[in-house]
Amino acid sequence: MRIIAGTAKGTRLKTVSGQIRPTTDRVKESLFQIIGPYLDGGWVLDLFAGSGSLGLEALSRGAEQAIFIDQSRSSVDTVRNNLNAAGLEGRAEVYRRDAKAAIRALVRRNVSFRYIFLDPPYRDPILPGVVHQIAEGNLLEEGGVLVAEHAAQFTLKESYRQIYRTRVMRYGDTQIDLYRRREKQEEEVAADEGSRLSREF
Repeated sequence: MRIIAGTAKGTRLKTVSGQIRPTTDRVKESLFQIIGPYLDGGWVLDLFAGSGSLGLEALSRGAEQAIFIDQSRSSVDTVRNNLNAAGLEGRAEVYRRDAKAAIRALVRRNVSFRYIFLDPPYRDPILPGVVHQIAEGNLLEEGGVLVAEHAAQFTLKESYRQIYRTRVMRYGDTQIDLYRRREKQEEEVAADEGSRLSREF
């Protein structure tokens, strides 16, 4: 694996020992062509970070700051090594923590993210609950993008509160669901429409 574009383009990334399914360069390149070849600032959350490949790519392409979280010590060590290799360690925080506990801590910290990457172990059923928890905690900023990578046979809901799905990408047995947080104006329109329908019925 490597960083594909941006200030750290070409940096070779170490993978986590025993990691079976890192996001391939081909999938990563396709993803960033959709969410933005180059990013105009914003904070990034790379949860279930693994090697940190997605968060590192976002930093290289112009994200302002990234938080990497994984409960595996080897993953945390690998992310730190990759950040150093890319010269991006000054724009990142790395924590070893359980995903749901980490989300609670971030909510208490009152931060929000323009980009959130979720790539838990394929057979772990945690993903729907994590997306719901992120929506409940308002961790995705208005207009922000959430990327959920999972096995193609699993399904996620169309929306989680104010976060709604905009696109589905499939690569063999890998599926990526792209979600977006409604802008304030869109949320008000949706609320007005819901109120109107409730009055009619």
